[in-house]
Amino acid sequence: MSNALVSTKKRFTGRKVSLMISGWTIGLIFLAPYIEMLITSVKSKAEILAIPTTYAPQHWTWSNYVTIWKQLPLAQYLRTSIVVSLSATLLVLLIAVPAAYYVGRNKFRGRTAFLFLVLVTQMFSPTSLIIGIFREVIRFHLVDTWLALILIYAAFNLAFSIWILSSFFASIPIEIEEAAWIDGASRIQALRRVILPVALPGLITAFIFTFISAWNEFVIALTIESSPTHQPITVGLESLIGQYQVQWQYLFAGSLIAIVPVVILFALIEKWLVSGLTAGSVK
Repeated sequence: MSNALVSTKKRFTGRKVSLMISGWTIGLIFLAPYIEMLITSVKSKAEILAIPTTYAPQHWTWSNYVTIWKQLPLAQYLRTSIVVSLSATLLVLLIAVPAAYYVGRNKFRGRTAFLFLVLVTQMFSPTSLIIGIFREVIRFHLVDTWLALILIYAAFNLAFSIWILSSFFASIPIEIEEAAWIDGASRIQALRRVILPVALPGLITAFIFTFISAWNEFVIALTIESSPTHQPITVGLESLIGQYQVQWQYLFAGSLIAIVPVVILFALIEKWLVSGLTAGSVK
């Protein structure tokens, strides 16, 4: 009995307790904005504008989530965001995988300079290049099209994917690939059947970061897309912000709806994402 009490005390004292408290505290800090969004989304307009205001709603107006689907073409916005983000992500992986594989497997002259230039491209914000981007889009007659967003999002996220995937490919022992060659596999077959399954955490990491970057982008989509049928949800929700008033209850409700696909994606690939972020930290 005494041994059981001692082991129980050890389990809930010292470092574990401090880590648990720190973890809950950090988690609540990150969740606080979303809790505020949820509470505001179920308030009526009168409650939001009331002075003095109350934190918790007196009447939970869940009908706001139904009204926003009628007030905005939300399904079309979500469809555009999913198609554009997913297409841009797949295009990035299609180009980044062979490029990163070559960089990770070959020590060619100028390799360090190439990786440095790849990293430098991440310093340029799409906002600072918006005028040049818009002129190019007009020149190729891609204004108000999904293709323009797909190409631009892929271009701005390609460098990060090449950088992270090259590190993954470089960390995979060459002996695994050589064994596949001895068994008669070509280089492409070895890449597809041996290297890519091993590098799956890296692929998932590049996938999720590219997808979220494309999903959350606003400025380029606002500049290029003018019709509701081609606008992503980030631009579509902006219509709830008027010159003299903001429909906060619908804006927060729509924002929470926009988060759902990303949360589902995270839940599906969380275990691969964690291993991808920690891979290479221990030799």
